[in-house]
Amino acid sequence: MVTSNPPSSDVVLEVDNLVKHFPLTTGVVVKRQVGAVQAVDGVSLQLHKGETLGIVGESGSGKSTLAKLLMRLEEPSSGKTYFHGQNIYDLQGKALRELRRNIQIVFQDPYSSLNPRMTVGDIVGEPFDIHPEVVPRGQRRKQVQELLDVVGLNPEHINRYPHQFSGGQRQRIGIARGLALRPEIIICDEPVSALDVSVQAQVINLLEKLQDEFGLSYIFIAHDLSVVRHIADRVAVMYLGRIVEIGSEAQIYEKPTHPYTQALLSAVPVPDPSVRGQRQQIILSGDVPSPANPPSGCRFRTRCWKATDKCAQEDPELTVRPGSDHESACHYAAVREDVVIQH
Repeated sequence: MVTSNPPSSDVVLEVDNLVKHFPLTTGVVVKRQVGAVQAVDGVSLQLHKGETLGIVGESGSGKSTLAKLLMRLEEPSSGKTYFHGQNIYDLQGKALRELRRNIQIVFQDPYSSLNPRMTVGDIVGEPFDIHPEVVPRGQRRKQVQELLDVVGLNPEHINRYPHQFSGGQRQRIGIARGLALRPEIIICDEPVSALDVSVQAQVINLLEKLQDEFGLSYIFIAHDLSVVRHIADRVAVMYLGRIVEIGSEAQIYEKPTHPYTQALLSAVPVPDPSVRGQRQQIILSGDVPSPANPPSGCRFRTRCWKATDKCAQEDPELTVRPGSDHESACHYAAVREDVVIQH
């Protein structure tokens, strides 16, 4: 859990009990709040310099809302996020502009995230128009061409339009745009989910190469656990707006303790038939509850085979459980090896 102690020197981003509730209202003339969608509800985590933190979970778990909060595209209902010890929600004016230089995002859909009326040169160079102090105007074309080359695109294609590129190439353009201001952190919001499997591998390899070259820290959001394993140093598993388990890549994939994490891992396809027969597939009952009306106590209890009356009455704290070496939010957390994905 995040404490009130000052972050260590290699922590670039620290999230402390972050909450985002979207109000539900009724009425046309006089609106009255009748509830709230609890999209993010008490998330705490740290991102270290040069590491990749994977965030996984089903659709509706709050991953993309968390990304928007960290970018300040949404304002939180409560909680704090510190960038090098400074609360980003207190920043205004020049300080906020400087923050936006240092935290960039690569969006999920490479088809809708690029303006079809702008050339690739204008798209990648647009950050320099917003932050003109970064690169002198006379050097911007050369800088854009260098960025295209860095992400594996032909610099001579600077005057082409997005429709003239494939999906994988468009995502490389989005990555080049994210790199333009030399940020410290790049948030990758499901950056390969819309791409073919072979292209996914190319983009993942590119992100790893750029991380080494530029010293980047990534928050890598995805619902595909097999993709996250290839790039993440640590992994946080989200369910209904909360982190239910967090640990190193090896801890999450080889020693999962939360029933939800175990269910996700068991659903990952395994190509080797001999290994497939040794793994236990967990079929969850019921649907994901509404974030506007989450269950009492443990939010996963309505689909959990371990649930007891205690789970309905007591909300389990995210902490290191007996017999485990990483944090889990389950009263009955226990390592289960029959769902582990082998390398």
